[in-house]
Amino acid sequence: MTQTANSQDPALVLQGVRKGFHSGGRDVVALDDVSASVKRGIVTGLIGPDAAGKTTLMRLVAGLLLPDQGEITALGLDVRRKPLEVQSSLGYMPQRFGLYEDLTVQENLDLYADLQNLPPSERKERYEQLMKLTGLAPFTDRLAGALSGGMKQKLGLACSLVRPKDLLLLDEPTVGVDPLSRRELWEIVYNLVEHQGMTVLLSTAYLDEAERCQEVILMHMGKLLDHGKPQKFTKTMQGRSFMVTAPEMNKRQLQRQLNQAPPVLDALILGEGVRVVTKEAQEPTPAELGGQDGDLSIEAVPPRFEDSFVAMLRELGQEVTTPSQPGERRCAEACDGPVIEVENLKRRFGDFMAVDGISFVVEHGEVLGLLGANGAGKSTTFRMLCGLLPPSEGRLHVAGHNLRKAAAKARQSIGYMAQRFSLYANLSVVENLRFFARVYGLNIARRKERVQWALEEFELAELANATSGQLPLGYKQRLALAAALMHEPEILFLDEPTSGVDPLARREFWRRINALAESGVTVLVTTHFMEEAEYCDRVVIMDRGKVLAEGTPEEIKKARRTEDDPSPTLEDAFIALIEHNKQMLEKEQAA
Repeated sequence: MTQTANSQDPALVLQGVRKGFHSGGRDVVALDDVSASVKRGIVTGLIGPDAAGKTTLMRLVAGLLLPDQGEITALGLDVRRKPLEVQSSLGYMPQRFGLYEDLTVQENLDLYADLQNLPPSERKERYEQLMKLTGLAPFTDRLAGALSGGMKQKLGLACSLVRPKDLLLLDEPTVGVDPLSRRELWEIVYNLVEHQGMTVLLSTAYLDEAERCQEVILMHMGKLLDHGKPQKFTKTMQGRSFMVTAPEMNKRQLQRQLNQAPPVLDALILGEGVRVVTKEAQEPTPAELGGQDGDLSIEAVPPRFEDSFVAMLRELGQEVTTPSQPGERRCAEACDGPVIEVENLKRRFGDFMAVDGISFVVEHGEVLGLLGANGAGKSTTFRMLCGLLPPSEGRLHVAGHNLRKAAAKARQSIGYMAQRFSLYANLSVVENLRFFARVYGLNIARRKERVQWALEEFELAELANATSGQLPLGYKQRLALAAALMHEPEILFLDEPTSGVDPLARREFWRRINALAESGVTVLVTTHFMEEAEYCDRVVIMDRGKVLAEGTPEEIKKARRTEDDPSPTLEDAFIALIEHNKQMLEKEQAA
């Protein structure tokens, strides 16, 4: 690659950058006097919650927007004055990369080679490099629309790099992809940095990924909070992280108790216990945590980058909303016995078996996680459980109804929150709530009552007349969950509900789900975020339409323990299961 400036100079420099927009009848400052620099030849993480300004910053650097004030220099070039030169030297992969799903992998590569003016004589060698890098060589004849989520991200990355680049901008590239694909994408990124000398600026909502970056830029509400190595922030949290367990207490109840304890800044369910971050660097006593000697076990654990980021947001006044306390347990049928029964469930699409003979049961008030790689059959299973898609074979009972015979009756007991924001973007918040209240058949008085409940419970009253499509992602999530709960369903289906949201929004969401579960609502959730799966009572792991494992998160982790890895995370166990299944299938095919 040809460097456009001294290799010792920063790849990117921002000085006093400001950018505002007029949206929804109001002026919004997306970036406010941001100054930062990005070193060459490393991965720099752009970290921040919803509406922090990450995407706006990426678009400004790529020359797709102009700043209102300030200067941006990329690879030694003034972006305002020479945007085309900058664009020819950098690669930009936005959150929704423009793949053409009716074209094959090869045809997408050819199209982007044309757009980037890559000479035909250079294409064969470059394509071979990119296909080897991304592992897509066996799939060049496959339609892009038939690829899994992770494979689409890899293809998007390859298309953005058809012409070799010096600087690569990746806007949340791992949102919505499974842990194995996330790990593979990171291997690709570091291959580009270490072997091709590329500079990468990568934004992410997953704070464990911040620890994989060599430097991080922290942003909040358009302002720069800090900039440095991840270890710099982790060190500030020494002596403030603890694991709390209470053998006689449900872990959801324990988390709620700890969140209310004066010394506690943050409390997350993790395995059999709750991981706590305190406000001060001092070990709390059981009494300070609402317990007594012998009731609670408290053990110091190493701090994480996420601890420092959450602490920083809390110091800035960002709070996690506490939902209403769980009410009395409620269920339409007797609370004993399963509310969902799946036996030998299958679903074919032509010759393709998307779901291949899976079986499991879910009890009242249980939170079950359905985990799997992209294309494992999770969403297809969800659609069958919701009565939106008929099964090809198998027995399927939901809320006491056989879905083959009484799907409409079963749906009256179900709330469904789709993977993507599925409300009406052109309607206001309150219009969406009223619409779904009518769809669920609530009478006029009940509709009014439930709409008012949703506005108050989810703190949406001030945004009641705001257009839904213009809400920050965290507020879209609140609205989607509120709409799914308008008719007080007995069962709640959540399809990757927190994909892309910031850590505080994720915490708030799970506080609400825990309160619903304690009141007897049964919850099924799919997620690619393995720490989120720790909230589940049990998990079912799927791959290629089949169930690979089922049990509590702790049981899944224990089954994967080895001498080399005596304490695997749930993500480690998940990846080991998927890779083992892949190896077994390859052996069968070879035989």
